[in-house]
Amino acid sequence: MTTTEALAGPPATREPYPLRWIALFVLLAAEVMDLLDALVTNIAAPSIRADIGGSASVIQWLGAAYTLAMAVGLITGGRLGDIVGRRRMFIIGALGFTAGSLLCAVSQSPEMLIASRGVQGIFGAVMLPQGLGLIKEMFSEKETAKAFGMFGPVMGLSSIGGPILAGWLIGADYFGTGWRMIFLINLPLGLLAVAGGLRFLPESRSERPPRLDLVGVVLAAVASLLIVYPLVQGRELGWPAWTFVSMAAAVAIFGFFGWYESRKHRAGGDPLVVPSLFRKRGFTGGLIVGMVFFSGMAGFSLAFSLYTQLGLGYSPLKAGLTGVPLSIGMIIGFGLAQAVQRFGRKVIHFGVVVMAAGVACIVLTLHLAGLEVSPWQFAPAVGLSGLGMGLLMAPFFDTVLAGVDTHETGSASGALTAVQQLGNALGVAVLGTLFFGVLGGHVAQATDTVAPKAIAAAGMSGPAQDRLVAALRACGHDRASAEDAEAVPDSCVRLTGELRSAPAPVQRAVAGAGAEAAKRGFGDAMKITLWVEVGLLGLTFLTAFLMPKRARPEE
Repeated sequence: MTTTEALAGPPATREPYPLRWIALFVLLAAEVMDLLDALVTNIAAPSIRADIGGSASVIQWLGAAYTLAMAVGLITGGRLGDIVGRRRMFIIGALGFTAGSLLCAVSQSPEMLIASRGVQGIFGAVMLPQGLGLIKEMFSEKETAKAFGMFGPVMGLSSIGGPILAGWLIGADYFGTGWRMIFLINLPLGLLAVAGGLRFLPESRSERPPRLDLVGVVLAAVASLLIVYPLVQGRELGWPAWTFVSMAAAVAIFGFFGWYESRKHRAGGDPLVVPSLFRKRGFTGGLIVGMVFFSGMAGFSLAFSLYTQLGLGYSPLKAGLTGVPLSIGMIIGFGLAQAVQRFGRKVIHFGVVVMAAGVACIVLTLHLAGLEVSPWQFAPAVGLSGLGMGLLMAPFFDTVLAGVDTHETGSASGALTAVQQLGNALGVAVLGTLFFGVLGGHVAQATDTVAPKAIAAAGMSGPAQDRLVAALRACGHDRASAEDAEAVPDSCVRLTGELRSAPAPVQRAVAGAGAEAAKRGFGDAMKITLWVEVGLLGLTFLTAFLMPKRARPEE
């Protein structure tokens, strides 16, 4: 999911492009495709496995292939716009992304589908970074805020609407397509983006097109792969030693990449990432803040989605609707940010505080509403979180990218969008691992509280009761901690054996106690994860001091 490419201001001396507002909607269509495809496979994964088969890791790789391919290609994709032309690369990326969507829709095997998701990610990395340079070319400085302000509502609505749309399309099963329709819907969007790009986007490229830094491309791609792959796959595999070795190697290669780029620049060459970017306080501070913030935001979204669906038993559609207030809050936040943008960095800080208050209110909602919390009860706290998110993001992107010069556009766009992807992967890995790491223990604790009373009320006591409680505790712990949600742990098989000879009232009591313990365990794990998210927002508040007080010195 990337919105950074649209958020920098243009040179003050450039005349606005006459068709700029129509062209902006073309760029928005590309954003919608990316945001939808980054999210919908989480909802469609069970239907996909039921249709074309595959192991449990298929679900993980449907998202991982897309994320990996995009993360590896983003820096290069941004630079290609400087070299070949941003309009041309946007159109090539949109065509390739649409073709990749068609390949996904006609896939007959898990391997073909995963490879097709990789194609989508590669061409998405070519398409998405071009928007930054195009908007710098098209809009005047006064109109820039309005232009990137439209990306906030689109991002919010797409991130919430994607899962809702996926659930609806799969359930509707139009023309017998089932899950394939979530990819087929990209075809009209993609063709619209291509046709609109050909008709309405201006040609835009660096005034002195650089040469492509092939060594830099290889180094950036290898380093990105070595750090993103273990992040997206580590929790699934139980964090073996090689994941940490891979990430350490990535840090070393990124260090060598920085040295090589500086050396190439001093020698008069054309580096993949322009070193002068890192002398700009807004850009360097923004990379650090963005890494922390997007990590927390992605981890929060994952944990909340898991809790509503697995812990509360919401359907995919109901879980998606629960997030609608977040989108509404983001839209309001982006609108408010335009009115108070003169306060610069203070708006970012205020947005962080509001979002942290919203997350803390979600914890309070869970405490007050109990196990049967409804989407309506979540709405005020979730909406407050979205309001803070919108207030933070609007001035953040403008502050980071306001000082980017024309010849730095491709490097800045690719680097910042790559940091977004890396932050997303890091947040999912860290908070996802935390959530599942504490879940099993809390389910077991809740079982010790709930099960003895329920089983005793059904007429069983003594050693027989103790055996059932112990078996239920082990089953609940192992099922909550399992990497494969569809696998049946051995402890649950043993529990089933224990229950075969038990009276029907005891069997019902055990089933009810297990369900209640799972809900309580999920709720406790969610509260811990949310407090960690509040801590990450506190770190975002502190790192925001690394950014300048104003996006532009003249303000």
